[in-house]
Amino acid sequence: MSIRTIIPGRNTQDGAGVKLRRSLGSNPHLRMDPFLMLDEFYSDDPNDYLAGFPSHPHRGFETITYMLEGRMRHEDHLGNSGLLETGGVQWMTAGRGIIHSEMPEQKEGRMRGFQIWLNLPAEDKMMPAGYEDIPAEKMARVALEKGGHIKVIAGEAQVADQQVKGVINPDGNKRTDPQVWDIVLNANETVNFVPKAHWQGGLYLYDGTANLAETELPPRSMAVLTPSESITLVAGSEGARLLFLAGRPLKEDIAQYGPFVMNTEAEIIAAIQDYQTGRLTQ
Repeated sequence: MSIRTIIPGRNTQDGAGVKLRRSLGSNPHLRMDPFLMLDEFYSDDPNDYLAGFPSHPHRGFETITYMLEGRMRHEDHLGNSGLLETGGVQWMTAGRGIIHSEMPEQKEGRMRGFQIWLNLPAEDKMMPAGYEDIPAEKMARVALEKGGHIKVIAGEAQVADQQVKGVINPDGNKRTDPQVWDIVLNANETVNFVPKAHWQGGLYLYDGTANLAETELPPRSMAVLTPSESITLVAGSEGARLLFLAGRPLKEDIAQYGPFVMNTEAEIIAAIQDYQTGRLTQ
């Protein structure tokens, strides 16, 4: 396994002024099919996150929000309300349309986590919207020999003779068959795993240092990988934490305008009109 390209993380703002770091999606050509965007939010300063993400619409994709530290409240037009806390995950399917908010439920302290935008195939972009809240204690883990672990947020992980499936999408959804793992390695620990054949995948190093095939991974940037039979990661002297993302590429045209992701410009215009006239969620 080798690195095909590096997508640098760039500091930006979103919502009502939340400061974050965006790698995937930092421009329309920097994606990793089927993943549209990866945002990391990370701050000890409440001024960087308190404004949150007030009510806003989406259509045509799914979001996976993973909280490392902090508390965030989700509410949407379907009547769903969920508190995302340390270690937990929220999975939202925008489908044909959802209007939701994501607001901090803390006034101080650190807020850190990730939001991933996962594309939907053309045939599913107008499916009904949905929402699922998964607390930390329901997350599956693979224990590693030297004390590290892989937390399986989506998909399944197989290391040596251990195989663990994630709890997200329990209906067996195979639209893009995503693999989303949080890999935690102790100092100088090695892990080897086999990704799904021909899936598009990448690694985002967010703490510590690590090498892939003797190549040092860049911090807080997406390393898009070439397809291979196996991946071997070696943590540095400080240990390492990484997100591994992989999925079945859709290989479809993408048209995006802010919170709407469709296949054609005409569909984007229709989404805007539907939102303006109140039809987005009907």
